[in-house]
Amino acid sequence: MTSSLTKYVKRMTNSIVGSGVAHVVISPGSRSTPLAYAFASHPHIQVHIQVDERSAGFLALGLAKQFKEPVALLCTSGTAASNYMPAITEAHYARVPLIVLTADRPHELREVGAPQTIDQVKMYGDFVKASIDFPLAEELEASYRFVEQQSVRLIQTATTHPMGPVHFNIPFREPLLIDFDLDVPSLSYERQMIGNVTVTEEQKQMLEDMCQEERGMIVVGELEMPIEKERFWQFARQLGWPVLVDPISQLRTEVPDDVMCIDQYDALLKDESYQQEMRPDYILRIGAQPTSKPLNQFIAKSDARLITVDASPHFRDFTATTAIHWQMPTDALFSWESTDKPVRPYAKRWIEANVIAQKHVRTYAGNDEGAYVKALANHIPTGDVLFSSSSMPIRDLDTFFLQTDRDIPILANRGANGIDGVVSTAIGVQRRAERHTWLLIGDLAFLHDVNGLLATRYGEVDLTVVVLNNDGGGIFSYLPQSTVKAHYEQLFGTPTNLKFEQIAHLYEAQYDHVETEEDFVQALQAEKTQPLRIIEVATNRFDNVARHRQLWAAINDEVNGK
Repeated sequence: MTSSLTKYVKRMTNSIVGSGVAHVVISPGSRSTPLAYAFASHPHIQVHIQVDERSAGFLALGLAKQFKEPVALLCTSGTAASNYMPAITEAHYARVPLIVLTADRPHELREVGAPQTIDQVKMYGDFVKASIDFPLAEELEASYRFVEQQSVRLIQTATTHPMGPVHFNIPFREPLLIDFDLDVPSLSYERQMIGNVTVTEEQKQMLEDMCQEERGMIVVGELEMPIEKERFWQFARQLGWPVLVDPISQLRTEVPDDVMCIDQYDALLKDESYQQEMRPDYILRIGAQPTSKPLNQFIAKSDARLITVDASPHFRDFTATTAIHWQMPTDALFSWESTDKPVRPYAKRWIEANVIAQKHVRTYAGNDEGAYVKALANHIPTGDVLFSSSSMPIRDLDTFFLQTDRDIPILANRGANGIDGVVSTAIGVQRRAERHTWLLIGDLAFLHDVNGLLATRYGEVDLTVVVLNNDGGGIFSYLPQSTVKAHYEQLFGTPTNLKFEQIAHLYEAQYDHVETEEDFVQALQAEKTQPLRIIEVATNRFDNVARHRQLWAAINDEVNGK
């Protein structure tokens, strides 16, 4: 055991913890031993273990996601670090502050054929906001100060808008053991303080002018939590425009009775005539790009004056139609004060169409995924959390999760929109939220991250997984590929003919297999007897598409008076 190594890693971990990191996910390995020991023995950080580095990255992502707090991630050298790339990619696009620490071999062992040694310097490229190849430990105060200050700088970089991952590459020479009893002073460097941002007088005047316009709308994508919902809705009342809220905006839940919350835009905007009728003059878009493809196409074709509000100068707009970008946290909008505006004809038309669509969704029944998602949305009690996979689950939530007064945070990985790491992210979210969490996921996404369930063997979990098993890639059934029979099942349907009862038994999970809506409702109402529960729902891809299209057609026919 060397005092220089002990001082090095303890000053680094003290700096990391002192900068607001309260959780670290560690995958076991030899080269990362000094830092693993330093974290495990630190009194103010919680250690989570996941032996699969790919899943570990998403577990850390879930821990960081809900409140956008920095979470550390530690692995050994070599391809262990390569397995972090999918989670880092999602963190980059979702603006989640992951603090990635990869242990490395000393410089003399690099590129000479040493085992478990790859080129890790800047290995994540532009997917991290900053990367440092740290020096080796040596008994030198200037080196310790460098480690402290650069650790703080990297974490400040990760937590400054646009938030995102940063990379510590840390080489160690053997021996790798540290002195647990050596007292090392805590960080003396004070953290950066950033002032609040408020709406300028010019922006206030623009808002006052805009609210005189009748044909305007607010579109809200994913927002950073926690959200001051009462202040948001007061802002919306003052503007007097309908508010189109994405499922992961957090504004479909705890909804007041007197606001113009529109939750059925995805179904309504599938109809070309309704799109033409409802073209706005102004759109105020807040947060990330919404999930709905019809909504994004509507915005792109509307010729409206689009104002985006984003905390980062790197605003998100793949429609390339933004006229004005306001760089500010969402809460800064709330400093604008005006009188509440009445419901005008344009907003009234949105509300009437939304009520018609909601009526069809509420009466929707059957043994397809829409009916199951509706049943799940109706069942989840206030206080629980819902995590959705990408692909069809989040799109079904867009239609079938109606606005409610219940408190149900809804989250998803919508940075890169992938289906990998979903199980792990949900477990991370559940642990950080410390609330029972429901995971809505398809069979392929579940198979992608079955190893994520390993985390349940190393820490507490309170999770119910609802697997919609349509035996393949259901979303492709809605795409043009489905009209070409040649090679469709081989390349896109990709059926596996797998069921998940044995996976549930492997992890000692409570398990239900259901094939009807009635059985599903009974399963939802049954008592949860194990920390992990898996409800597998058998569905049919082809019937699912037909029934969804029937629903959308019925909605649009009534909205258009047919």
